[in-house]
Order: sequence, then C-alpha cells, then structure tokens
Amino acid sequence: MAGYSGSKDDYLKRLRRVEGQVRGIARMVDEDVYCIDILTQVAAVTKALQAVSLGLVEDHLGHCVVDAARESHEAGDLKVREAADAIARLVRS
Repeated sequence: MAGYSGSKDDYLKRLRRVEGQVRGIARMVDEDVYCIDILTQVAAVTKALQAVSLGLVEDHLGHCVVDAARESHEAGDLKVREAADAIARLVRS
C-alpha cells in the first residue's frame, strides 16, 4: 500500500486543480496575455506542485520509510537513501 493512500483523494483533487491551472496558462499564451501575468500563473502552479511534492515526501517518510526501518536496518537505510535522492531531485528542479 502506498504511503499516500489515506490522502489519495486530496492529492487527486489538488492535481486536478493544477491541471486546470496549466490549461489556463496554455489558454493565456494562446490569447497573447501579458508575459508577467503568465509568469505569475506559472509560479502559482509551481508552488502548488511543490506542496503536493512535500506532502508525498512526508507520507513516504511516515509510512514507507518507517515500515522499512521496522523490517530491518538495511531496508530502512535503503528507503532513507531513496527518499534523500528524491528530495535532492526536488531541490534541483
């Protein structure tokens, strides 16, 4: 079971909202809206995706990593490394 299972509906709702925002940005570009207004919307979408990412990281740490650590020290270490790599990718993006 995924660590986010308990919040799946919330994540889907947030992602659908982000999807709508992205479609709105595409429409703004199509309609030649002022650049700064488009950038403002891009920043809002970016922030929304970052919030989803942070929630998923928290769920992963609280569920997947904890469960693996209970299983064995090696499994816990592997999940921590996996989480650290994912966080590094998020920070670089």
